Amino acid sequence: MSKSSRKSVVESQGRVAHKEDSPAPATPTVEDYLALLHVFERDGRPAIATRLAEQIGVALPTATATIKRMARDGWVMVDERKEVRLTPAGRDLARSVLRRHFLLELLLRKVLGLPWSRIHEEAHAMEHTISDETLKLLESKLKHPTTCPHGNPLPGEEQAVAEWIKLTDLAPGSAGIIRRIHEFAEDSADLMAFLEQNNLMPGTQFVVREVMPFNQTMTLEVEDRPVVLGLQTAEWIYAETHARRADRN
Repeated sequence: MSKSSRKSVVESQGRVAHKEDSPAPATPTVEDYLALLHVFERDGRPAIATRLAEQIGVALPTATATIKRMARDGWVMVDERKEVRLTPAGRDLARSVLRRHFLLELLLRKVLGLPWSRIHEEAHAMEHTISDETLKLLESKLKHPTTCPHGNPLPGEEQAVAEWIKLTDLAPGSAGIIRRIHEFAEDSADLMAFLEQNNLMPGTQFVVREVMPFNQTMTLEVEDRPVVLGLQTAEWIYAETHARRADRN
C-alpha cells in the first residue's frame, strides 16, 4: 500500500470514529424532535413515529424519514418495538434545547411582557440561535428558575412539579390553584388563547363544580364564573390542591 493510500485509510477511519463519537450537527428540525422525545421520555410515554408525527404536525412518512436520519447520525435509536429512544448525545442536546426554550419564554413574559399565550411560539423561533454565553447570562438574570411561565419544569427540575395533579383526577367540590399547562397543549395556539382569555393559567384559583363523563366535559368555577373544559384539554392542566398544601404545613 502506498503512503498516500495509507493516509487515505487513516483519514477515512478518523472520520468514521469522529462520526460515531460525535453526531452530525443538528438542524432546527432535529432539535425539535429531540425536545419532543425528551418530554415523552420524561413522562414515561412510549415514543413511536405515529405519535411524533401527530404532535409535530407532519405526515407519518416525513416523521419516519427524519427519525431514520437521526438514528443514522447518532441522536436516537429505534428498538424492536419501533420505539424511538434518545442516545446519550441526543438526551444532552434535548435538555439544552428545552432549557433554551423555557428561559426564552421567561424572558418574553417577565421582561418583555409578551402575552402568555404567544410566548411558546415566539420562543420556538428563537431557541435554535441563542448562544450558550447569552443563555448563562439569561439564566442568572432570571435567578435560576425551576419552571417556565406555563409551569413546566426545566430539565433537572422535575421534582418541582411532582406533587401537582391533573384536573381530570379531581372530583366535584375539589378546590385548588392551577400550576401547569403541559407542553403538548402549548402547540395549539387557539387552545392557549382560550386558556388565557379565561384566566386558566398558573396561579389561578378554581373549584371543580361538575364532571360529565357522558359528554367528556368538566366545569370549573374561576373568578366566580363557570368555565367548561373538554376532558382531553383538562388532561393537560395540572393543579396544586388546597388539601395538599395543608398537608405540607
